[in-house]
Amino acid sequence: MDFNGSDTIPGPRAEDQLPHTAQAAAKIVIVGGFGVGKTTMVGSVSEITPLTTEETMTQAGVGVDDNFGSATKTATTVAMDFGRISITEQLVLYLFGTPGQQRFWFLWNGLFEGALGAVVLVDTRRLEVSFDVMGRLEERGVPFVVAVNSFPDAPRYALEELRTALDLTADIPIVECDARRRASSRDVLMTLMRFLHSLAMTGSRA
Repeated sequence: MDFNGSDTIPGPRAEDQLPHTAQAAAKIVIVGGFGVGKTTMVGSVSEITPLTTEETMTQAGVGVDDNFGSATKTATTVAMDFGRISITEQLVLYLFGTPGQQRFWFLWNGLFEGALGAVVLVDTRRLEVSFDVMGRLEERGVPFVVAVNSFPDAPRYALEELRTALDLTADIPIVECDARRRASSRDVLMTLMRFLHSLAMTGSRA
């Protein structure tokens, strides 16, 4: 029964309904360290109102969570972010953003389950946090692309310099992006889909 006393259960909003032309769907995970922009990317590119599990940061995280470069950040993802985007009329991507703090990484295994591919968001101020992230994807056999999120105060490097610093093989795409911009985030996802297509054509996985 709803608040008006009716027995009718409201359905999904029209804008949240799956397009009737959709024929295939794929699960994509957005991963990275704390504060690299995962929630921002999901929110900017999702065609539906994204589901977030953000909680207010408290003193309990002081000395536990690394919030370097995120001093103004007041909330953090504790489970996942969820959004959806139609790449074509037939193909829909379901986006799952992972929590960044290492104490929540135990949730990643479930989020990786069934994932077709992943986007690794990178902050050039903290490249070192990306190694564990990429290592976990490699262990699970999840192909990924690397997206360097543009922060105003972050140092800028040539992409090939970053490839070397991150020890990426030549076949793994690395691109620059602004996670706040829908078009930029969508371009990252298109890069991932082209990469996955190339892997499927060659019969290999990252």
